[in-house]
This record gives sequence, C-alpha cells and structure tokens, in this order.
Amino acid sequence: MIFASDNWAGAHPAIAAALSEHAGGYARAYGNSDLDRKVDDRFSEIFEREVSVFFVSTGTAANSLSLVSVNKPGGVAFCHREAHMTEDEAGAPEYFTGGARLCPVDGPLGRIDPANLDTAIARYPAEFVHSGRPMAISVTQATEIGTVYGLDDLDAVADVARRHGLPLHMDGARFANALVALNCSAADMTWRRGIDLLSFGGTKNGCWCAEAVVLFDPGMAREFAFIHKRAAQLFSKSRFVAAQFDAYLANGLWLQTARHSNAMAARLAGHLRRSPRARLAWEPQANEVFAILGADVSASLQREGVVFHPWHAPRGFAEAMAPDEAVFRFVTSFATTQEDVESLGALIA
Repeated sequence: MIFASDNWAGAHPAIAAALSEHAGGYARAYGNSDLDRKVDDRFSEIFEREVSVFFVSTGTAANSLSLVSVNKPGGVAFCHREAHMTEDEAGAPEYFTGGARLCPVDGPLGRIDPANLDTAIARYPAEFVHSGRPMAISVTQATEIGTVYGLDDLDAVADVARRHGLPLHMDGARFANALVALNCSAADMTWRRGIDLLSFGGTKNGCWCAEAVVLFDPGMAREFAFIHKRAAQLFSKSRFVAAQFDAYLANGLWLQTARHSNAMAARLAGHLRRSPRARLAWEPQANEVFAILGADVSASLQREGVVFHPWHAPRGFAEAMAPDEAVFRFVTSFATTQEDVESLGALIA
C-alpha cells in the first residue's frame, strides 16, 4: 500500500500509449513540431486566452526559471514559509537567479496571510539599496500540506501584489488537484485572479515527465526563450513532452485523474475521522492527508507494508499531541485504488 507520494506512481496508460504512438518517424525539433504547436494551442484553450508555454523537466526548474524571468538585481521573492521552493529545492531558485533571495511569509495551513505578506514586503523598500528590493510573490496551489487557496484567498494575495507592483507566480505542481477541489475553470484560478505566470505540473498527476511554465503575457516569451535555453531546459525531442501533455489534456483526463486522487484522499480522511487509533491533523482539500499517529500505530502500519512519511508540523500548529505522537503524510494518486484505501482503513480501525 503506497501512500508515500504521487511521485511514486507510474504513468497513466493513456499517456504511456501516447509516448509509444509518437516514438516513430520524424518531427521538427526544439518545440517546433506540429504536436508541440497543437499542445500550445490546447493550453490557450484551457486558459481561455493566448498563453506562451515552455516545457521543462521538473517542477524545480519551472519555479526557478519563473523567478529568473522576473528577477532584479538585489531581488527578493516572497513565498510561504513552508513552500516547496524554499524547503525542498536545495537553493535552486537562488542559484538560477544568480543570488535572489526567498523571504518566507507566515500564514495558517500553508497559505500566505495577506497582512503578513504586506508587512514582509514593507521590510524591503525598493529605494533602499542595502536591503534589496521586492521582485515577486509566489503561491503554492495546492499547498505543501494539502490545503487550497480559495478564489477569495488568491484575490487577497493578488491585491497585495498589485499595490506593490509585483508579479504573482503560482507553483502548480498539483494544479489539477486544486482546480477540481475548487470546481472552477483554469482561467478563474489563474489570470483572472491576477496570476502572471504559472508552474504547471503534470508529473504528479499521471505524466511520466511533463512540467511547463505558462506565461499569461506572451510578450514575456522572447526573453524567456533565452532563459529556457541557457538553463538547459530546451529539449531537442520536445515532442515526447508534448505527447504526454496531448494525452493528459485530451478529453479531460487531467481532471479525471485529479478527481480520483482527491476522492481517494477524502475516503482516507473519513477512515481517520472514525479511527480510535489515529486522527486527522487538519482537513485535507486535495490529495494529501496528514494524520497524527502514535509510535505504535505508525510502526504497525509499516510492518503491514504501508508506505508513508513523517512530516514536520507546520508553524502555528496547535493540536495537542502525546509525547509519542507525530504528524505523518499520506498521498494518494491516480493509481491509488479504493482497495488500498479500504485496507489502510481496516488497519487503523
């Protein structure tokens, strides 16, 4: 029973088939094939406006190059204290930007608090050369702890960004999971809320290796093309990334897989609510479930072959825990079966 990460899941059969389908023959290289252009057009359809799309290999590359594109000398980017880009990317954003800094901002359950954001930005007056200057804001959707920014939450952060004249980036490694949780359109969750650029993830949701940077201002594309190439992210055989996105976005597959993984997480959360041996740390909204387990329970689950990970409790977490208790993360994916969830439910019943 694998609940370690949605990164552990394989490729959806439709996406694997698309890779095989496009494996033969010849196609123009470096993003110029007919299939690449078809996928570019599909992204524009999904977002209900013309967008520019650049394929990259990883979410770390997407986040880092997004920040590079809006970087300034002495630049400071603001993100949640527990955001992936500051906790799990080994300094890649700082490396690729050539020294820009990430300023952590607090907020409950993985979401930036707009008042805290305003205060953090005020610490870096743009005219004061010694402190550096604000360059961007990044939100993670869904967050690292399985919560989701509501549309009003995004509006509030975007309002701060507008007042300070800062571009707003969204780390959408689990973009589809957040989208189906909110039951809104991709446009409503991004540019209509003030998002300027997006790291669009497919790998966690059934792709083999498919990530992209989506620019809602196509005027940025000329400069970004050079950033993309210089960072070694311009694939020669980019049709193989395009093939994945072509299958992923066809007939709503990306939304179906996200709905399934979210539904499996909700089912698991129900078992935790009823369990006398475990409890929810907080309510999940996407496909990550965080539970409080005693040492005996976590050890017994591991002996039964359940794979999951311990997790640091987020700052401000006020739930009382016994000395032997800790927070653990369980992640569902398109490949998680109802039988897996029911078996885990039986073990914690």
